[in-house]
Amino acid sequence: MSTAAATGGETGVLRLAGAGDLPSIWALTEEAYKPYTQVLDAPPIPVTEDYAPRIARGEVWLLDVSGEMAGSIVLERHADHMMIFSVAMAPRFQGRGLGLKLLRFADEQATQAGYEEIRLYTNARMERNIALYTAFGYRETGRRPNPMRKGWILVDMTKRLSRESPGP
Repeated sequence: MSTAAATGGETGVLRLAGAGDLPSIWALTEEAYKPYTQVLDAPPIPVTEDYAPRIARGEVWLLDVSGEMAGSIVLERHADHMMIFSVAMAPRFQGRGLGLKLLRFADEQATQAGYEEIRLYTNARMERNIALYTAFGYRETGRRPNPMRKGWILVDMTKRLSRESPGP
């Protein structure tokens, strides 16, 4: 698996996170999810996650733009699919297409690993994210109660991958 997936500059460089990145990952995740923390009256699950084991397993990828951590994506490998656990983009880097770059990267990683499907879930109240994922080719497969947060509803989404074309 390649640790660099892009060239430098405004498009950024993707790299695997290391143990030394942990404080920056926590800060980035909290900043990126802050608007949803206010909407949900509690922090979303990625904000409270312990990323140290995920870093050790090679699941956390960082997008550095001009030497600054702009975003992250957490990719879990399962028997029959890849799962996106979290996509976080620092607010000052939003609106530049970098979130879509992370989603394309997830498609590429899943395709390279031989998966034909990539999945994610999000909170039903995160309507903007649901619209973004739908526009990117995901389809809703169901809704279910969040087992970790009473009263929250999760939206499960999936995308079939083509070996010829990993993403739009």
